[in-house]
Amino acid sequence: MKFFQKNIRLGSRSRGFHLVTDEITSSFGEIRELKIGMFQAFILHTSASLTLNENADPSVRTDMESHFNTLVPERQPYYTHIYEGDDDMPAHIKASLLGSSLMIPITNGRLNLGAWQGIYLCEHRNHGGGRKLVLTAWGI
Repeated sequence: MKFFQKNIRLGSRSRGFHLVTDEITSSFGEIRELKIGMFQAFILHTSASLTLNENADPSVRTDMESHFNTLVPERQPYYTHIYEGDDDMPAHIKASLLGSSLMIPITNGRLNLGAWQGIYLCEHRNHGGGRKLVLTAWGI
């Protein structure tokens, strides 16, 4: 069995849901060495998250942002963690709802995603900055 791990930094993005599949796979060519295996992406932040969803129609990403902003609104009177800005506590909640890691099978050197699936970086802050990921792959 082979194991590979790499830290990468995704560039700063605006608040919203961003398709990053190609950026991740192009920075982790070691995946191509595996016939059968698993890939994990883990984000090293508490105010951004990762998820899988539609990779073709960008309106899905817009709708996801709109829905999460309605689901977890800013400036709620019960928030006590408010000293980092109006977007910070909602960002932590959204990140917990969506999660910090993804597991995807590797088949014949490629991520075995569905035809319409892509990896999203979910940036929940207005000015989150670059985001660090730990990428890990293992298999034969």
